[in-house]
Amino acid sequence: MMNSPLLEIKNLQVAYDATNNDENVIIWVVNNVSFDLNYGEVLGLVGESGCGKSTLGRAIIRLLPEKSKVEGVANFQGKGIFTYDNQALRQFRGEAVALVFQDPMTRLNPLMTIGDHCIETLKAHQPQLSTKEAKEKALSTLATVKISPDRFNQYPHEFSGGMRQRVAIALALLLEPKLIVADEPTTSLDVTIASEILDELTALCRDRDMALLLISHDLAMVGKYCDRIGVMYQGKMVEIGKVEEVMYSPNHKYTKSLLAAAFHLHKSSEVVIEESHNKTQEKIPLLSLKNLKQYYSLETNFIEQILGKKSQIIKAVDDLNLEIWAGEILGLVGESGCGKSTLSRTILQLIRATSGEVNFDNQDLTTLAEREIRALRKEIQMIFQDPHACLNPMMTVGESIIEPLLIHELGNNQENQQRVEAMLNRVGLNPQEYYNRYPKELSGGQQQRVAIARALITNPKLVICDEPVSMLDATIQAQVLDLILELKKEFNLTYLFITHDLSVARFLCDRIAIMNGGKIVELGETETVFNHPQHHYTKTLLASAPKFSF
Repeated sequence: MMNSPLLEIKNLQVAYDATNNDENVIIWVVNNVSFDLNYGEVLGLVGESGCGKSTLGRAIIRLLPEKSKVEGVANFQGKGIFTYDNQALRQFRGEAVALVFQDPMTRLNPLMTIGDHCIETLKAHQPQLSTKEAKEKALSTLATVKISPDRFNQYPHEFSGGMRQRVAIALALLLEPKLIVADEPTTSLDVTIASEILDELTALCRDRDMALLLISHDLAMVGKYCDRIGVMYQGKMVEIGKVEEVMYSPNHKYTKSLLAAAFHLHKSSEVVIEESHNKTQEKIPLLSLKNLKQYYSLETNFIEQILGKKSQIIKAVDDLNLEIWAGEILGLVGESGCGKSTLSRTILQLIRATSGEVNFDNQDLTTLAEREIRALRKEIQMIFQDPHACLNPMMTVGESIIEPLLIHELGNNQENQQRVEAMLNRVGLNPQEYYNRYPKELSGGQQQRVAIARALITNPKLVICDEPVSMLDATIQAQVLDLILELKKEFNLTYLFITHDLSVARFLCDRIAIMNGGKIVELGETETVFNHPQHHYTKTLLASAPKFSF
């Protein structure tokens, strides 16, 4: 059996809800795809958002909506996946095949502790295990993804996004499946943790003869960890082969364009850096953080209080000092849970600092009343990782962008509509076509363009970008980053750019601040930090990042 493939996909076709199509034409989201996946092999699946990658992954594990139309063959260890009854399917999922989603909260119940998640999963498939045995196995699996035992009884909301993803990966590994389908599993992870987890996953594949189907838009990462790459475009597998062949001798024109976009990001833009440096020579701080602290306490439960255990203090931002010069792009880089996003929310005063100062444009925001801060927020705007975080699904694109103008009582209706139309044009979306559309009718890249337009419509001085391109594929990522640079020049913006993607930071930023454990451990000009890192953590971070060989 080991000589035959673990997974065989032959002429697979998937269409969503074909019954609602008035013209009776079937639109295949996955169109006539065939490939094999061998024991112990890591296959990377790349392509732009909407190309059918995730649909293919869900088809393999039979997690498609009920009305989906599926044709073709999918064999796992020689048996047809589409022929399984409910009992066989239940056993197949988890024990034979596990799925790791991009968003870990699709797998985690907010009302259950991390430990409960693990024990429930184990007991559902291995009822013979005692609670003690299940806990031991759970703790050992959590340790493989660097989650310490003292977090066993915590809830998902007490974890950062990256930490939650580590939990989701641990849950996938618990039952020691033969195949893991990982759909963008490291999007929310920093490079060190992503590197550790993928090292672990790929080592497990080889040790246990376990296969990994890695769906990703990070071509450098796929190149580092995969044996073969499949490239999808408009539902078809347009190219598949060994990593070196596809990366350095691509045949299909789409593969060539995808690689060109990725190479573009992995080369530092000297022209942009030079221009930005000329502008920032005046060194006028727009934002100055002084001895800033943001501490949280993890309260003990009733039993722990009886045992005399004290509540734990989490120092998310720990006595931090930082200046951002007017007109620069400062990159804030660090692992998930290091305090980057907490810092951004403290700057915006969405959460009040434990102590310290946030001086913006010569005003200490920590001393202002809530009403004064609200008025100032038009000067500091934010672009989030997930555009859904700021786009109301019930509002049209036009309504979403106009809303900040209404909140801050800027301009009359006619002026505002003209401003919105001009801004839509500026971010590359035709107002006639997009003004009355809803977010669900847009691709991920288009949604992020709307989010950028919404952030810039109040003409802010400072824009905080929190991982704004991490969920986008390479071609769209390059387009959005180029747009961010153009808008900076046009609107004379200052950016605080939070990212865990070092290639993005190098491409975009004038200076880089490396954050670890709530503190800035290194700060300097981008190329200086990359070429001559001083702190051991910076060196680890740079060593972990997957790179292209030019």
